[in-house]
Amino acid sequence: MRASRMRKLVMLACLGLMVVCCISVQGAFAAKYRRISVSDYVDKMKGGWIGQMAGVGWGGPTEFRWKGEIIPEDKMPKWKPELINQFHQDDIYVEMTFLRSLELHGMDVSIRQAGIDFANSGYPLWHANNAGRSLLRSGIAPPDSGHPKFNKHADDIDYQIEADYAGLIAPGLPNVVIELGEKFGRLMNYGDGLYGGQFVGGMYAEAFFEDDMVKLVQAGLKCVPRKSQFAECIEDVLDWYKKYPDDWKKTWGLVEEKYQDNHDYRRFSCGGPESDFNIDAKINAAYIVMGLLYGEGDPDATIVISTRCGQDSDCNPSNSGGVLFTTIGFKNLPDKFKSALNSEGKFSHTPYNFPMLIEVNKKLVRQAVEQAGGRIETAGGEEVLVIPVRKPKPTKLEQCWEAGPIANSKFTEAEMEQITATAGIDMKKAAEKFGGGWKIAKCGGDMSPGFYEETHGKENVLMTHPLNEGTGCVLSKKVKIPAGKATLALTVGHHPEGDWVLIVKADGKQLLKKTIGPESAKDLWTDVAVDLSKYAGKEVKLELINQPSEWKFEAGYWAKIDLVSK
Repeated sequence: MRASRMRKLVMLACLGLMVVCCISVQGAFAAKYRRISVSDYVDKMKGGWIGQMAGVGWGGPTEFRWKGEIIPEDKMPKWKPELINQFHQDDIYVEMTFLRSLELHGMDVSIRQAGIDFANSGYPLWHANNAGRSLLRSGIAPPDSGHPKFNKHADDIDYQIEADYAGLIAPGLPNVVIELGEKFGRLMNYGDGLYGGQFVGGMYAEAFFEDDMVKLVQAGLKCVPRKSQFAECIEDVLDWYKKYPDDWKKTWGLVEEKYQDNHDYRRFSCGGPESDFNIDAKINAAYIVMGLLYGEGDPDATIVISTRCGQDSDCNPSNSGGVLFTTIGFKNLPDKFKSALNSEGKFSHTPYNFPMLIEVNKKLVRQAVEQAGGRIETAGGEEVLVIPVRKPKPTKLEQCWEAGPIANSKFTEAEMEQITATAGIDMKKAAEKFGGGWKIAKCGGDMSPGFYEETHGKENVLMTHPLNEGTGCVLSKKVKIPAGKATLALTVGHHPEGDWVLIVKADGKQLLKKTIGPESAKDLWTDVAVDLSKYAGKEVKLELINQPSEWKFEAGYWAKIDLVSK
């Protein structure tokens, strides 16, 4: 009897152990995945886009009007429902260029293709975005287009204001957010400038599952190197919030003292460390976080606090509003933020209206989840995103003032041929109208370049402009030089208030360098002949360069480009 009872006890103990083990295994399995229905995902994602539009619309009139000071309460604009229709804000449409690249080329799009697509964007840009795009158009490929050696705005806010898309298509997937930053953020930023976007994207990714603002900020922090000044800034704000939970102005003053007035934290600051203008990613990210923490989940308070902190006071509430509204979801938002939405309004320089934007996000999230090792299941007749839980793996620590080596990355000739758009003008089409088979590269957008049926007394004129002060616009073509005496015959002109340098090359060898201005073309136009006889019977690459001189009305005017033989 004792033996039998002992066996029963052992069996019961083993059975209990098996149950405990089973429960533990189930718990471990459950911890590996998070689930969200597709319908809930879409609702929250829509909320995120609305939050961006609300924040930038509400804060727009205050942008950089208050620098180093809190916006007075009576100067804060009043919300109007029609302000939601923000279709012409760079805070919104720039990131749609990235979405378009992902839509056309998939989540595996290369950084070089991303660079080509961004280079072909036609909207006006500023700071790191503008510098990065100009470098791309000049042939400097990413990641060097965002490297501090070339890009003097690399710590600016730019990727931070346009990284919302990354989290909105990567719910619960911080490493996807980090990787998207490595592709799109490096087009224009580096170091803290890059981390700002990865931080914002990380908060969005977590906002699909979490509505505690402290935990959201901590989730974003896990996406950036902990020893960076950027992380230090956000950790400071969390500490100061804990000490002064009811006094956002006290925290604002501490942020100002350390991240505005202390030169050690403005070592790559646009405008210099003495400037009251501060578009650095760190301090503006602090204002995003302050809106989220002190707003305590209230849409109005969150946007108002991020705005009243000043500096880039439309971008910052756009980020904080977007993160918060993602936690809330579209259907639960106050009506004043969605009642006046124009669903047919088209976002500037994009193919998208609001419904199309939502569909693109729905398409890309499936790719993101599956490529990250997740899946889409059907439960109760409804699709569910099954999302793997992964520990964030931030990129390596780098800082703009102690930058690492460049990648020596340049676009190939074939890639440069794909870069055709300038300030909204497709220079490829302009060259086609001009005729002759010439290709155009490195053309800047100043002075409205393009094809003109008539200008300065000439018909059928191609007008170009240098990309920047050190980079000329290049017209190129491979031609077979006929036998005998061959001449390149040009009729070129200049703006009445400027001049430029004409350079002609054959297979990289300079054949002519001539200033086209009042001295050489007194009636704005002059004829130029270049002897090509020594290339008779050969195929050569001709390059005609509109090179800048003193950066004043540097446009080149081309009325005739002919190859003449005798």
